[in-house]
Amino acid sequence: MSDEMIRMTATEAVACLQSREISPLDLIDAAERRIATVEPAVNALPTLCFDRAREHARRLMAGGRRDAETEPGWLGGLPVSIKDLMDVAGVRTTYGSPIHKDHVPTASHPLVERIERKGGIVVAKSNTPEFGAGGSTFNEVFGKTRNPWNTALTCGGSTGGGAVSVATGEVWLAHGSDHAGSLRRPATYCSVVGLRPSPGRVSRGTPNNLFSPLSVEGPMARNVADIALFLDTLAGLCPHDPLTFEAPAVSFVEALQRPTAPKRVAFTADYGGKITVERETREICAAAARRFEALGAVVEEASPDLAELERAFMILRGQHFVVAHGERLKTHRDLIKPDIIWNTEAGLKQKPEDLAWAERERAAFFRRMATFFQTYDLLVTPGAATPAFDVDLRHPATIDGEPLTNYMGASMVNAAITLSSQPAIAVPCGFDRFGRPVGLQLVGRPRGEAALLQVAWLFEQATRIDKQLPIDPRPGAVPPS
Repeated sequence: MSDEMIRMTATEAVACLQSREISPLDLIDAAERRIATVEPAVNALPTLCFDRAREHARRLMAGGRRDAETEPGWLGGLPVSIKDLMDVAGVRTTYGSPIHKDHVPTASHPLVERIERKGGIVVAKSNTPEFGAGGSTFNEVFGKTRNPWNTALTCGGSTGGGAVSVATGEVWLAHGSDHAGSLRRPATYCSVVGLRPSPGRVSRGTPNNLFSPLSVEGPMARNVADIALFLDTLAGLCPHDPLTFEAPAVSFVEALQRPTAPKRVAFTADYGGKITVERETREICAAAARRFEALGAVVEEASPDLAELERAFMILRGQHFVVAHGERLKTHRDLIKPDIIWNTEAGLKQKPEDLAWAERERAAFFRRMATFFQTYDLLVTPGAATPAFDVDLRHPATIDGEPLTNYMGASMVNAAITLSSQPAIAVPCGFDRFGRPVGLQLVGRPRGEAALLQVAWLFEQATRIDKQLPIDPRPGAVPPS
């Protein structure tokens, strides 16, 4: 029965909870057994909190903490993982940093409070790079997280532990965050689904960058229906976040019941040569994008003009890092990894004129995207510039033979969409010749999550790659460059 439960989708498990075929305690037991089985191979959930989880479950089963039971996104006692960048009351929360290796918060983040109010039960914290900075999940506190499809490879970052936790069946849903692809890239590497919502769709709660749209919180799951369910859990106005707005009148789960196919789809493998993407990835993604033709869509090769967007992104990211880490560099420089120091110091060296130029460039790109989406209903790109790489590397050494000069060099296929503030979802689309997962990034209109989820669901029905999950971790070797 335990094996049957971990193979249920989140949607199926919640239905069984509501019908009382199973209890929250049953699912917690199943999750605990599964975690004990797979964790030695992947290191996705380094901090566990089963006593706290069972206490929450017993309160739910006794009729307490059920005031949100009739609201969209009710989880009914479903175990979830929370990225180790977000506080959970009474649970060790390190932010992946040795500075905070012994930190145990007394209060939960507002989004964790929302998840628990909606019947989610936190059973673990998922591993992340230090302060969420990096495209490979490792840190000095807990070490590296491995890809379950090939444990010699990275799971990506920064929501790497979350991606692995749902791919292997340790939990049914995972919370994550995304700045330059931190939900989309791990989802691609682990053959799961990760959604970067529009800024303001989900509360960020407590960061000092409250008025910046670069970083967002979002859901990760094994399939699109489960993403819709978890987005209903997460979405809505939050008094702690000035960018948030009300959840939609029609829930995302309900919207998924009436999917509408796109009429016109734009596919680009590399934005007209502006972004380097590995050749086999380009070919797999181009073939996968043609699946929308079977849904009645016209698929064309087209892309918005990026102009100098990469430079603009790095300037804005540098400023973001100054706000987040500038003071920390003064007090704990010796405990911070070089990538964060480099990114923060780059921001400190910038002039006001640089920031002004980057803001103008971002605004111009948004206007170009708005014009682009007057012609197209959907933009499709690769979910990542490369497949998963060596778990011992901070970033891939090269992309299609071109060396990378910094740890952000493989991120622009995702970061470009970050600057447009449009929702984007990563969905599995196949495997390369070495068996590494490849995914698509589907981009919708601003605040157009409902339509985007419908399109992603239709694509998922055509591929059914989600049926391969959860998987047992597989040992392997690093493919040749």
